[in-house]
Formats: sequence, C-alpha cells, structure tokens
Amino acid sequence: MGKRFYTLVAAWLTVALAAGGCGGTDGGGDPPDGGTDKVSYITAFGAVGRDAFAWVAKEKGYFAEVGIEVDIKEGAGNQQNLTALKSGQVQFGALDLTGAVIQAGKGEFTDWRAVAAVHQQTLISVMTTEDTDITTPKDLRGKTMATGTGSVTELLFPAYARLAGLDPSTVKIEGVQPTALNGLMASRRVDALGTFLLSRGALQTAARKDVVVLPYSDYLPDLFGNAIITTPSLIKDDPDLVQRFTKAALKGLAYTIEHPDEAATILNKAKPTYTVAAGKGEIEAMTPHVRPTDGAPIGFLDEARVAQTIAVLERADLIPSGLTPAAVMDPTFVKKS
Repeated sequence: MGKRFYTLVAAWLTVALAAGGCGGTDGGGDPPDGGTDKVSYITAFGAVGRDAFAWVAKEKGYFAEVGIEVDIKEGAGNQQNLTALKSGQVQFGALDLTGAVIQAGKGEFTDWRAVAAVHQQTLISVMTTEDTDITTPKDLRGKTMATGTGSVTELLFPAYARLAGLDPSTVKIEGVQPTALNGLMASRRVDALGTFLLSRGALQTAARKDVVVLPYSDYLPDLFGNAIITTPSLIKDDPDLVQRFTKAALKGLAYTIEHPDEAATILNKAKPTYTVAAGKGEIEAMTPHVRPTDGAPIGFLDEARVAQTIAVLERADLIPSGLTPAAVMDPTFVKKS
C-alpha cells in the first residue's frame, strides 16, 4: 500500500504541474508563469462605437482567457494617446494610423509601433448637410470647413483637395475642438466638416437633415484608419504579451462587428451616457472597413500599403523622405496566412 500511495502522489504532482502551465507559450496562450499580466489600454477617442471592441473583449473574457487584466482608459486623439504611451501610463492604445505616421515622420513621436489594423481604410471624410448643395469636393470652393485643430483631417485636406481637382487655398479651414463640430454644422455656422465617417449618424441627429459624405478614401485609398499600437521596448521585452493582447483585442473586434447590438449594449454598460442606438449605428458604419478585401485576417497590416501611405504623405509634403514601414509597424503579430 505504501509503494502504491507514493506512486499515486507522484502521478498527481505530475498532472498538477502540467496543468499549472510551467514553461513558455506558443503565442496567444497563458502567461509563462501562469499568472495574470496587468496592462492599461487607451481608446482612440472616448467611449464610442469604433472603440467598443476593447470593452467587448474584456466583458466576453477574451483578455482573461489569455491571462491579461486590462484597465481601459478613454483617449482623446493621437497627441494624448501617444503621450500616454510614451510616459508609460498605458502599454497599448488605438489611434489614427495616418496621423501617427505624420507625427513619426516629423520626429514628434517615434517610440511606438502599430501591431494590428482596426480599420483597413481611413474613415476621415468631408461631411455636410444636403441643404448646402455640396455634392462633390469641387463644390467646397469658396466655402468654410471646420475640422479638429491639428487633426489628420486638416493635415490631409490639401492632398485630398488637389487629387479631387480642387485648389485647397480656396477653402477656408477653421480649426476647432472636435466636440464642437456637429453643433457648428447643425447651426450652419460652417458649410462643411472635416470629420470621421462614423460621425454621420450623430450629425444627422444634430442637424435633423440628411447628410452628404465625401470620403477621403475616394482619392486616398491606401491610407489605413485606426490601428492598435504599443512600444518597441514592449515588443522586444515581452513579445508574448503583445501577441496575447493583440489576439484578444482582435477577437473582440470580430465579435463586435458580428454582434453590433450586444457590443453596443456592452459599451453602454461601461459608458451609460452613450446610447445603445448610437453605438450600434457607429459599429455598423465601420463594419465594411474592418475586414481586409483580400481574404487576410482581421487586423492585418499590409506592409506594402504602409509604404504607400508613407509615399503619399511625402508627396503631399507632410513628412520628409526617409521614413520606413519598420519605423511605424511590426508585422509579426497578425500574419496574412
């Protein structure tokens, strides 16, 4: 009996140690020590439909499944988000990739790398109401357009206008706080807005008029929208953590576009002042821009397209030459196949 007892104990210990997960992961599993990694993540902008996937991933347990506990913070655009990442307040974030590439090209913020795409196309657009009779970019000649001060919409407008056959100097640009945009258009104090396509529903509600959308992607098709970012140092020091976080976040993104009602309800639970209807509308508006058109997985960052983005920005004199895709992205974490 004694020999059998010790044999059983040894067998039990072997099973327990194996279940405890001693050893490394294969990319996307539990933390190597079987514990929980605590990280902070900052959304692209506030708590709105385009950022719902982070709360979905948390609520559905996708982060917990890979051993990560996430504190989600509300972002306020590229400047604040990159500052938060640089200072160590957050380890991951989302932002407009084109705007961040411009800042990297100017040498303003370089200590970041995109690891996954949220939107495969830029969602920045010119928006107006039908009563302005603006239906093409050329109709903006002699008009006033409000944009977020220093926003990527403002920075890219000259390139967009020239490609659309419009002299950008013929349009008056007013830089304002992003939260003021819809009110300015609704009260007709401006003729158009430079804003995100996903704001269409909110503008239509505020203006009580049909909205006309002129997407920048009609003339700048190679530009990405939002992307998930982290720091080069975290990629170097803990690539497994970056892999697990990216996997869980993209699982949340896929679930969000497949279940917009539930995702909007989860977002409303986290941010009660943001209605389920508004969240659902924004999620549905962004859905066509999330999946790559070439069969690649959600989140895939095409290095060739990033290079083209850089080339577009160089030709528009928004950045000097010399920036490379490797300086702004890491293709390791979302493979095409």
